[in-house]
Amino acid sequence: MPRHRIRRSALSATVAATVVLAGSAAGGAYLTGRSPDHAPAAAASVSSVPSAATAPVAAASEEPVVELDAELAGAVEPLLAGSGTAAVSVAVLDGDSGTRAVYGGVDATYDTASIVKVDILAALLLRAQDEDRVLTAGERAHAVAMIERSDNEAATALLTAVGGASALDAANERLGLTATTAAQAWGLTRTTAADQLTLLEAVFGTDTDTDLSQASRTYLRGLMAQVEADQQWGVSAAGSSWALKNGWMPRTATGLWNINSIGQVTADGRTYLVAVLSGGQPTKEAGVALVEAVAKAAVKVVRTGAAG
Repeated sequence: MPRHRIRRSALSATVAATVVLAGSAAGGAYLTGRSPDHAPAAAASVSSVPSAATAPVAAASEEPVVELDAELAGAVEPLLAGSGTAAVSVAVLDGDSGTRAVYGGVDATYDTASIVKVDILAALLLRAQDEDRVLTAGERAHAVAMIERSDNEAATALLTAVGGASALDAANERLGLTATTAAQAWGLTRTTAADQLTLLEAVFGTDTDTDLSQASRTYLRGLMAQVEADQQWGVSAAGSSWALKNGWMPRTATGLWNINSIGQVTADGRTYLVAVLSGGQPTKEAGVALVEAVAKAAVKVVRTGAAG
């Protein structure tokens, strides 16, 4: 995704944003079991986090371009100081102004761990819409367990119900995710922060340009607003109210953790969509702390940019 730019002319403070999604992803495997987000022995694979490229020069008739991606990099990179092997990517959108920023590079893919459960439920809801039906009682029970409690067996059952990894890829194509590759071992689905922001826009947006119906979006949002108390960390640190899904996955081959958080938060009366992905974390606790710090920094950068 290229840098988000805010152009301010001498006569107007109108914000104009153009975002192009592009990237690549890789696949993997994942263990199913009762303990949420516990991964099998497998080497962690996190793409390098490239530094931001030079921005285009503003047209002569415009004032200097405000580079929110560059500002976000300036806010995030100090948070990584001393974090060793940890890598992080974040994408944030001000739902009121449309202002957004991304840090971490378009090709920086991460294992999803349990944030993919939002994607699985979105795919199930699309399938139910296509079949002109509501979810069955069994599907609803699995959906509640999968999102609110991060139950892994429920996720495996619902991925099977939608038709497996290939069907999840097809649903993602409909939802506009261009750099996500599903894995049958669902926790090792590969994705980018930018793609997760696209997914959040499909779930929390108000446009009609998503295949998810309003009823489907309302249902998914409701579950994300009711995750269990011990899972109410992550992007929630950036706002006073939230709806989220987290993922945490230890890699037994390396002893390192993937810690991810996606969702909507409200801060100072404005809503923000935030996706933070990370890998190479020494402990779950360290990963949670970094993800929360990055989420807060991202919202602050975009809030300031939208108001400036």
